[in-house]
Amino acid sequence: MKTNVLKTEGDVNLSEERTKWQNKNVSDKRTRHLLEEDSRLFLHQAMSTPCLDVLSDCSNASIFNMAGKEYLDFHGNNVHQIGFSNPHVIDQLKKQLDTLSFSTRRYTNETAINFARRLTSLLPNGLDRVLFAPGGTSAVSMALKLARAVTGRHKVISYWDSFHGASLDAISAGGEAVFRQQMGPMMPGAIRIPPPMQNGGFFEDEMKSADYLEYVIEKEGEIGAFIAETVRNTDVQIPSKAYWQRVRDICTKHGVLLILDEIPIALGRTGKMFAFENFDIQPDILCLGKGLGGGVIPFAAMICREEYNVVQHISLGHFTHEKSPVGCAAANAVIDCIENDRLLEKVNNDAHFMKSELEKLKEAHPIIAHIRGLGLLWGVELKYPGTNEAASAEAEKIMYSCLEQGLSFKVSQGNVLQLSPALTISREKLERAMNILHRAFASL
Repeated sequence: MKTNVLKTEGDVNLSEERTKWQNKNVSDKRTRHLLEEDSRLFLHQAMSTPCLDVLSDCSNASIFNMAGKEYLDFHGNNVHQIGFSNPHVIDQLKKQLDTLSFSTRRYTNETAINFARRLTSLLPNGLDRVLFAPGGTSAVSMALKLARAVTGRHKVISYWDSFHGASLDAISAGGEAVFRQQMGPMMPGAIRIPPPMQNGGFFEDEMKSADYLEYVIEKEGEIGAFIAETVRNTDVQIPSKAYWQRVRDICTKHGVLLILDEIPIALGRTGKMFAFENFDIQPDILCLGKGLGGGVIPFAAMICREEYNVVQHISLGHFTHEKSPVGCAAANAVIDCIENDRLLEKVNNDAHFMKSELEKLKEAHPIIAHIRGLGLLWGVELKYPGTNEAASAEAEKIMYSCLEQGLSFKVSQGNVLQLSPALTISREKLERAMNILHRAFASL
């Protein structure tokens, strides 16, 4: 069956650039054998199969292949806020495994209680109730169900091109078409609106996106929730503080719950512990995940307001690993590292360096139309000079040139280089990455 390959990401697994790169760079017999076995055994899907290379090791800001080649990982599936194989996380996991490795349903455990207390203490007063889950998609699922139960309304608004997880309810609420192809009817009540875009969006003014949100709420009726990433992770779209404050006011005015999905962008990625702190707003429900497990354990959380503790008769999650002592130990260690290593201060210093280096890159190469960033989350958007046409072919060439030189990242929307290194990365490695980017662009 022939299907359309969508340019949601630049790395589509089956492109000519991918084939050329592998023929040139993957010569190790053991690696080739493992790639063939992987392709034979795993069900193929967009964006992950067939695979690029075979990893054998990871440490801090880097991953290593079977032949010992180091890649600076500026992708990391967004789990690497405190780096890979963080010694403190590994140590705390080992200690937990020596005592309570699993918490059976109907029982609780001190590790889970202590982490719930610590997590809520980091959030504004009122965000006091938590549920844990084995992954971010499950946290989103619980948030959507809670919003229905609390408001009595089943409809939810989201943005086109948004991503909130890969389960059927999450892709119904989300807006990335690559997840909805051939899936048939989605969950009823999901309504999508154009997102606020910094450069070349549907609306010329981002505030018109907020106006449209209110228009849909008023005209549609029965809207229970609005779900959005505070900062869109994939292609690094950063709405203004004024935009988010207007959205907060709209949701409050109409009794719509504001669900902020910070699964990939919380825990210091934007220079704050939580991204919404950059905009002086508060969500009604917050979803966390990915890096919460320290890049080791799948672990997520949904946090909501105290007054929403009214659904004792409903099982929102009831997951097997709901109060995982191992997940909570990892998550607690993540917060330790962010606080004890003063990572927020480091990230904000690194942000100035990244902005300066990427502005130099843009000045030297007219194909770069825009750079956008916050903390250690940056997007470099490529368009053909003098046009509004996405330079997708060049973006893919840049990506494979960088991979050859030892820098890994993803391309979003086909033409945005998304750069998100471990927050623990050294300045020397940041400089190395920027030098690789400069050489890659020069090679065009």
